[in-house]
Amino acid sequence: MTIKNYKMFIDGEWVGAVRDKTFASYDPSTGKVWASFPEADKVDVDKAVTAADTAFRSKKWQALTATKRGELLRNLSKLCEENIEQLADLETLDNGKLIRETRGQASFLPEFLNYFAGLADKVEGAVLPVNKADMFCYSVRQAVGVVAAIVPWNSPLYLTVLKLAPAIAAGNTLVIKPSEHASATLLELANLAQKAGFPAGVINVITGYGHTTGDALTKHPKISRIAFTGGIGGARQIIRNSAENLSKVTVELGGKSPNIVFEDADIESAVNGVVAGIFAASGQSCVAGSRVLVHKDIKPEFLERLTDRARSIVIGSPRSKDSEMGPIATAQQLQTIEDFVERAKGEGARLHYGGERHSSKSDGWFYCPTIFDCDHEDYEIVREEIFGPVASILTFENEEEALQKANNSKYGLGAGVWTKSLARAHRMVSQIHSGIVWVNTYRAVSPMAPIGGFHDSGYGREGGIDAINEYTDVKTVWINMSEETMPDPFIMR
Repeated sequence: MTIKNYKMFIDGEWVGAVRDKTFASYDPSTGKVWASFPEADKVDVDKAVTAADTAFRSKKWQALTATKRGELLRNLSKLCEENIEQLADLETLDNGKLIRETRGQASFLPEFLNYFAGLADKVEGAVLPVNKADMFCYSVRQAVGVVAAIVPWNSPLYLTVLKLAPAIAAGNTLVIKPSEHASATLLELANLAQKAGFPAGVINVITGYGHTTGDALTKHPKISRIAFTGGIGGARQIIRNSAENLSKVTVELGGKSPNIVFEDADIESAVNGVVAGIFAASGQSCVAGSRVLVHKDIKPEFLERLTDRARSIVIGSPRSKDSEMGPIATAQQLQTIEDFVERAKGEGARLHYGGERHSSKSDGWFYCPTIFDCDHEDYEIVREEIFGPVASILTFENEEEALQKANNSKYGLGAGVWTKSLARAHRMVSQIHSGIVWVNTYRAVSPMAPIGGFHDSGYGREGGIDAINEYTDVKTVWINMSEETMPDPFIMR
């Protein structure tokens, strides 16, 4: 395979790193290098942030109405829609996700871009009913400035648009840093943004490692807002870095989501929901339903049917329309999964199915769907996020126990409830400590629906009408309507 050499996108130009350093990117389905990317350092980061800051303060961008910003997002939406297949193919090559998954996520992009395009000129302030008859007081929402958007390797396009669309709608400019493991599609998105008519410097994409490029970006004094999706370790470092510039931060992190199956559930639907939660995307999802809580009365049947479904999953090339599970995105993540499984077996957890690399896929980073039958919650695989296709099966006897086990986690991102009882569903939803709860479905998304977690799953929300407010600051305006001379200046009005 010919290795493709990418450039970064800074201030409307395609450029290499100042010091000409590059790093390799690997095709997860073969384990071979397919592309190289510039490795940005502090100098490159400063160029990108300065370009974004200059663009933000420019007369051209400041004079652009909110409606016109919405038009730019709609232009980008049209181009994304025209290039769904190209974007999907590139993301599959870059991170190993199934083409059916990347195609589906690429088709979401126009929906999210159009939604926030419509919100761009709906950001409103308020007239404040202050208790001073001679004063008129109102608030307005204004863009914060330069946004640092940092995204992981599992769904780079989708997770970037979740940040880019509301940030632009609110009037900000961006510096985007993708994962070093999946950078290609965000550079292609920048290319489409340029064609859509975005002014130079409004959208910039730099590539490199988190501990160097990302560190310099999140500490930069001209960054006003950081939007991060990734792991808890990276989030803690970013939060520490934000003390350098006092930037606003939102972090959408991982999870150990419970998928709760009651005795009255439609078992076929519940099995499909559990498969969607933990084996879709090879388990590489923040909301992966890795803790499967099953009522004890249906556990034997449920486990048998889940195992049969896991056994029938087609593991193969992510580019094949027949494949249902593709490779793990990185060699390091594959090793992490193997280490978790080996430790679980050492702790005494019962390996029910899988637990090994796929034997016929020796060239790529493929791992079998894996099921552990767990008799208690103290196993590491029950407590810690694995980010791979490993399900832990636990049982419960009643709602109280189901809730106790569902909430017995430091995470709180997603949860699933499977029951035919509407009353039970509402009771569970009201008491589960999670930012998202799906009832009789799993992994459903919409531009109108907020995404975010509790506890170690992060804070802040992406998506939904309130997301745009995450990218604004409130300004309060006081107007004295009195004709009289201002009174005693040494007394606060």
